[in-house]
Amino acid sequence: MRFNHHHLVMVTAVFVVATLSRAARAAPQKEFLTPLEITKIQDAQEIEKRIKIYMEAAELRLKSAQERLTGKEAAEGDPLEYYTVEDMLDGYYRILKSVMLNLDDAAQRPGTDPSKLTKALKNLKDTTERATKQLEELKKIAEDKKLEKVWNLTNQAIDINNGAREGAELALAKRPDSSEKTKGKPQKP
Repeated sequence: MRFNHHHLVMVTAVFVVATLSRAARAAPQKEFLTPLEITKIQDAQEIEKRIKIYMEAAELRLKSAQERLTGKEAAEGDPLEYYTVEDMLDGYYRILKSVMLNLDDAAQRPGTDPSKLTKALKNLKDTTERATKQLEELKKIAEDKKLEKVWNLTNQAIDINNGAREGAELALAKRPDSSEKTKGKPQKP
């Protein structure tokens, strides 16, 4: 059965257009992935493995940004040692954008294993659900410390996080192989 990815495509398109308009006004951006993350992503050809690596990188950025905002310095050798809080929040945004583009591409590719696509979508949904609380905490810290740029970047991250989560939920609801449809419903024998 063919995957109906209409909603995921629309969510992705909205964020791509918004990002492109921002990028046209912005200065050249720092690489948002570490060299090791780039290598892992290039080596991960299956969609669920690639999304797992992206989402681990996204979670690391939020954790590190929060630690820095609360006064904890990066340890020597930390892969994000030379990234600012702003770099990490921008990186989170750009990672989610990449995830959505990768998922959209995989959904359109006829050879994509549906179960692997479903696993990738569940990973996106679960990770963005966990990130919601963390992003709200980052926003509060930025507000309390009157860090306007951090506050703005956090709001941008919240927007893409919510859009990615909603897109994943819609796509999972339409998946024929998704257990999301039967969650909470009794199974037929």
